[in-house]
Amino acid sequence: MTAAMILGCSGPVLTEAERVFFESVRPWGFILFKRNVESPDQVRALTASLRSAVGRVDAPILVDQEGGRVQRLGPPHWPKHPPAAAYLRATNDPLAARELARLGARLMAHELRDVGITVDCAPVLDVPTPGAHAIIGDRAYGGDPATVSQLGRAVAEGLIAGGVLPVIKHTPGHGRAGADSHHDLPVVEASREDLDAWDFAPFRALSDMPMAMTAHVVYPAIDRKRPATTSRKAVRMIRRELGFDGLLMTDDLSMQALSGSIGERARSSLIAGCDVVLHCNGQMDEMFEVAEAAPELKGKARRRAEAALARLARDVEPFDPEAARGRLDQLLSGRREAAPGPPAGEA
Repeated sequence: MTAAMILGCSGPVLTEAERVFFESVRPWGFILFKRNVESPDQVRALTASLRSAVGRVDAPILVDQEGGRVQRLGPPHWPKHPPAAAYLRATNDPLAARELARLGARLMAHELRDVGITVDCAPVLDVPTPGAHAIIGDRAYGGDPATVSQLGRAVAEGLIAGGVLPVIKHTPGHGRAGADSHHDLPVVEASREDLDAWDFAPFRALSDMPMAMTAHVVYPAIDRKRPATTSRKAVRMIRRELGFDGLLMTDDLSMQALSGSIGERARSSLIAGCDVVLHCNGQMDEMFEVAEAAPELKGKARRRAEAALARLARDVEPFDPEAARGRLDQLLSGRREAAPGPPAGEA
């Protein structure tokens, strides 16, 4: 059996208690954070241990590797990648910016796959608006839906070419939110027409992607009571109107935007129509609650999961990482300053 959940672990080495737990509950996948990362050899050993625990060599292992403020694998063993906004700042030519974005993503995919990570929680498709919270900030590829769609697709294509699955986030849009959903529940009081034209547009444009992550945001124009993660109405809209038929995963269940116990959050998300739930902090007591709430991955959710992993079976595009890094550094030289925003590690 494979359970409809993605879990974290506590440190750079899998503990015996974690190994026994994962063998028992068999999550579909895992996610790594900075606490799990020390060196390339250590990450390779950890990803191998996680897959061994569930007995699946194709078990997806995720990470948030956007560049800029959100980068789990970084110096001294991995290069510092620019934030999403840097690609457009580097050139006035949209086609050139698209090429840069794809190249940056292809480099990240090379680094991730080398240590056994097969899913990157990127690209961010949120489109900021004036007055919105800085949690998105320079994580956005541009200031309008068309630019975000174009550069977001370039990043997704670069990741796929390197054998890493992209996760578009945070559907159906976090860019207009006036609060950080790590700490509070944002409520976006925009009309349905404005949401369709601005916030939802990039997610509609990239609806062919294999995986997406929900937003812990309330959109009263869709559902006045529940954030998208736990809203049947919002998930139905993502499926039917935005056209997304890939694997839909929640954002982290432990974020403070959601209410109720961890188990209640997991059950509500799955009832709403999410395929798998994500729990990141590696705390065993909370993971037990998630495991009790998460059913076997089956039916349409299993089909979507299998279809996503099937994208990894394709041949990885030939690539010279040293040449690519030199080219990217030259083009982006002097343009890596991060915009003001939350401290590194926010996702």
